[in-house]
Amino acid sequence: MNWLDEGALYSSIGLFLREDLGRGDITTQSVLTRNTRAKGRFVAAEKMVVAGLEAAEEVFATLDPQQQLEAFTADGEEVEAGKVIARTSGFADVLLAGEQVALNLLQHLSGVATITRQYVRAVEGTDAKIADTRRMTPGLRMLEKYAVLLGGGVNSRFGLDDGICVKSNHAAVAGGLAAAVKSATERIGHSHRIAAEVSTKAEIKEAIDAGATVLIFRDVDENEIKDRIDLARQLSASLTVEVAGEITLDNVRKYAESGADLICVAALTQSVRAMSISFQLQMG
Repeated sequence: MNWLDEGALYSSIGLFLREDLGRGDITTQSVLTRNTRAKGRFVAAEKMVVAGLEAAEEVFATLDPQQQLEAFTADGEEVEAGKVIARTSGFADVLLAGEQVALNLLQHLSGVATITRQYVRAVEGTDAKIADTRRMTPGLRMLEKYAVLLGGGVNSRFGLDDGICVKSNHAAVAGGLAAAVKSATERIGHSHRIAAEVSTKAEIKEAIDAGATVLIFRDVDENEIKDRIDLARQLSASLTVEVAGEITLDNVRKYAESGADLICVAALTQSVRAMSISFQLQMG
């Protein structure tokens, strides 16, 4: 797990388990005798891009350090319905205690990776890349960003400390867009790129003249975006152009063909549909 921070993952999994287990799994304690052993397997119920295998393994390993997950695919691989993704065996109480948390992570992260792959395929043949946004599930940002990478997308800034992005609210309280961008440029210098959200033609020139090196076109209609991007390129050939807003699988191709470098899609992580994966147990 080279990209993920293993310490942060371990800490997060511990919180997830404590939230679910509380004072203990009283159902399992009342049904099973101690040291009952079982085998379990994760099975894909639909076509998907798998993501979260290592997180799922960490769930069981947190409960029992001897517990391991045997994977039959890898994070980032596309599988068909019916595929056995992974299996494990051990004490039944451990498997039952970790079942739902492991499933929640696998299903959700596979959903993120799968929809990301769909957007990436929708813009194939263009120079545009699909990027995530900061509209993420609290507590799952690291894992969701990892799943976006597995789906073929790229990560935008991780948090507020990871880049300068002047938005309309910054401009509103800083005396205007130009004033906000100019202040950021003077205070930060060349240590960060300076991004500014724009929508009108006047804002494009205003932001570039003030020192913005990245323009983010937010909520610009798909039929108007090419003219805005062309104008921006005329004013600054080295400019990086991002588009954001109501981006869907139906319109993402048009934004890509308009010359955007990055297309930021909130749908990759916001209200994403979890993939259907089952966890099947048997005596073992």
